[in-house]
Amino acid sequence: MAENEEAKTPAEGKSMNFVEQIVADDLANGVNGGRVQTRFPPEPNGYLHIGHAKAICMDFGIAERFGGKCFLRFDDTNPIKEDTEFVDAIREDIHWLGFDWGENERHASDYFPQLYDLAVRLIKEGKAYVDDQTSEQIAAQKGTPTTPGQNSPYRDRTPEENLDLFERMNAGEFDEGARVLRAKIDMASDNMHFRDPVMYRIIKRPHHRTGTKWNVYPMYDFAHGQSDFFEGVTHSICTLEFVPHRPLYDYFVDFLTDGTYRPRQYEFNRLNLTYTVMSKRKLLQLVQEGLVDGWDDPRMPTLSGMRRRGFTSRGVRNFIDRIGYTKIEEAMISMSLLEHAVREDLNAVATRAMAVINPLKVVITNYPEGQTEEVEMENNPEDPAAGTHKMPFSREILIERDDFMENPPKKYFRLAPGTEVRLKGAYIIKCDEVIKDAEGNVSELHCSYDPDTRSGLPGASRKVKGTLHWVSAPHATEVTVRLYDRLFSVENPSAEEGDFRDLLNPDSLKVVKGVMVEPFIAENATPGTKFQFQRIGYFTPDKTSTPEAMVFNRTIALKDTWEKTQKKNN
Repeated sequence: MAENEEAKTPAEGKSMNFVEQIVADDLANGVNGGRVQTRFPPEPNGYLHIGHAKAICMDFGIAERFGGKCFLRFDDTNPIKEDTEFVDAIREDIHWLGFDWGENERHASDYFPQLYDLAVRLIKEGKAYVDDQTSEQIAAQKGTPTTPGQNSPYRDRTPEENLDLFERMNAGEFDEGARVLRAKIDMASDNMHFRDPVMYRIIKRPHHRTGTKWNVYPMYDFAHGQSDFFEGVTHSICTLEFVPHRPLYDYFVDFLTDGTYRPRQYEFNRLNLTYTVMSKRKLLQLVQEGLVDGWDDPRMPTLSGMRRRGFTSRGVRNFIDRIGYTKIEEAMISMSLLEHAVREDLNAVATRAMAVINPLKVVITNYPEGQTEEVEMENNPEDPAAGTHKMPFSREILIERDDFMENPPKKYFRLAPGTEVRLKGAYIIKCDEVIKDAEGNVSELHCSYDPDTRSGLPGASRKVKGTLHWVSAPHATEVTVRLYDRLFSVENPSAEEGDFRDLLNPDSLKVVKGVMVEPFIAENATPGTKFQFQRIGYFTPDKTSTPEAMVFNRTIALKDTWEKTQKKNN
């Protein structure tokens, strides 16, 4: 019943993307001794989102395809923002996608001693200095891409003075922000990243792994390449915004390598998805301000949110495989494309069952009172091995209120006074009488059934134009469903002026109570189970669901109506 989350790797015969081609060429030429090692280096300051999934599939996929290793390395160099909660969540998300790093988990904090030693070495060689200026002063002196920067007044401190100050920085003698360690490179460089970048800053916060051992922490540009080197990474793959950082990456690595081995950085286009945001800062805002139900809110672009919503890992990986990897930053990828990939996979794996969202009572007047029979339902027509299940049928059933119309237009093929429909898997019924309440609203229908039209009986082949889903009223279980839609009301909220929170879609969540489901759903609604509520959509039990109070999340509708609706409205 529950989804098999072990995602399948792409076929070996598929064509290679440009990074795979680089790796194949390196292997053919014996680069780094014919060894392939990648890494996925998330900072544990939030939950992973669909953009990270693209990087995960690249990093782990390369290792899988070429018989190498992929390390999971937590880039934990900023204790202000990082937490073990995020570490655990990242591990879970990667496993959900179908990848495993085995014993190859590392942390940037593992290399703090080596990084500190390298910093000391550069200080002694006159290639690094302690700067007493504020971050604002340093930024102002950096110049612009077309004008050179200005040297810091502290740039010519002696190695001895710099070493003393740096050691005292780490000893905790100075306040946060009072001093930084900068590389002494070239303030007139065409590459802004070479204009004496900051290597270390003072942070007096406990680290989730190292406690209070350190008071100075390395910056990303100083820690990343060296960590790659210490681990033995051969291909350091990242997104295009790091292209300007690559020369600095190589600059620092050059201090470590002897020429027999060195990591190389390669970049691919990141994923930009419509109707959401990918900024961890903005996602954190939504969580902290209670605008969503945590990091795993099913409307969030986080992997935990998608998992909670009922997305399959295979669907996500198929989506990433389809959009591919290039060296050119692409426009926004439609959310509908992701949903299409997920819908395709759910169609193959989800168990079919009956649920009625907005129930209307139907009394079958010529069906024996007190009698119940069982009809056989196919679990998944796409998978004959999925088998069947029994569903009770009785004198009183429930249908969708939208499946009845008292005064229908032409070509209306659902139920109306005097017309016939087939109840899926059961009988043909005819509407004989409409019962209304005191306000004139339809409260129930009285129908008659043709007892010869059930599957397997002589009249089963009789044709009617409409087929409805239904549940037996006495046997149904009442549940709550959550209908999710786009988190934002505009295609690219990050490109809009003003506060992005003002662009949230007010209709992104609708909670519907009083939904009635057949017994099979209630009996098999375990975590991770994927259902197709027939004619409605794909659903999965929410993490808050209990046997006494069941809650189902709609993963996705059966058809993509969003883009059609948007085009119509525009």
